[in-house]
Amino acid sequence: MAFNAAFSNDIENVGSGERYGNCNIILGTTVFEDGLKIGRFAKYDTLSIDNMDGSATPVLAGVIIRDVARSVEDEGTVDATLYKQAQFMRSGLVTVAVKTGETPAKFGRVYVSNAGDANDGLATATSSDVSVNAEYIEEIKTGVWLINIAPPQGDVATHIGDAVGAHAASAISILDSGTFTDQIEVEAALQEIYPHVEVLLADTGDAGAIPVARSGNVALTSAGAETRTLAIPAEQGIELVVSCDVYVGDIVITADSAVNQAGNTVITLGSAGVTIAFKAVQVAGALVWRIAMNDGATLA
Repeated sequence: MAFNAAFSNDIENVGSGERYGNCNIILGTTVFEDGLKIGRFAKYDTLSIDNMDGSATPVLAGVIIRDVARSVEDEGTVDATLYKQAQFMRSGLVTVAVKTGETPAKFGRVYVSNAGDANDGLATATSSDVSVNAEYIEEIKTGVWLINIAPPQGDVATHIGDAVGAHAASAISILDSGTFTDQIEVEAALQEIYPHVEVLLADTGDAGAIPVARSGNVALTSAGAETRTLAIPAEQGIELVVSCDVYVGDIVITADSAVNQAGNTVITLGSAGVTIAFKAVQVAGALVWRIAMNDGATLA
């Protein structure tokens, strides 16, 4: 152990950048940025170990440590003109300098400041900073904490750093104790649920096709005499509500198959406010629409 200005049994005076114990991974490099900061996190950048500098998606190398053979103390720097090698802790117990104002919690996760300012490389407890696979162990003295670093494998590091796809729904299983679905993972279950959740559907305009892939409410606008088409439903059980929002002329909807027992396939919305609702059912093995509610629409 190297010490700043204390006896070996005076633990409170040990500064940042000090390694503890024997189960550590310490690496050395001859290619490094001049002025590496002792007791702070550094990054790997184009074959060199450099100080954090606010650059996007930094690859953390570890904590720059003090060397017992040199007079480099905590919060000092490594002068590239004097030393041919710099050492950094990749895994194990090491003390780090903590950003002023941060309040780490014992066994809490370690983060690193990387805002492109004087605090770059300092440990923090702020989850929006760069995440490290490390935990705080104990405070050695004001502004210095002992941490335990355990660098993850590459795929795990990528997983942790992915703010959007780290926990894809397709990779999460469900218990479904109520037996509501045959699916065993969240993505498939959501795909099963989505079509039955009612949403606002866009009016496709004159001669357009009314959306039939999922449940929804579509408000039609006419600029004169217009038409729409209604294909067979995409899935059993979905519901469709069609209304005339703005009326200038009749809107005639032609369905691909009968929408009732009478065999009607033509629905006319003849004034503003006319509304008709459909339910997707199966008849003789085929999906069809059936009228669930009709408020003013003319059938033919």
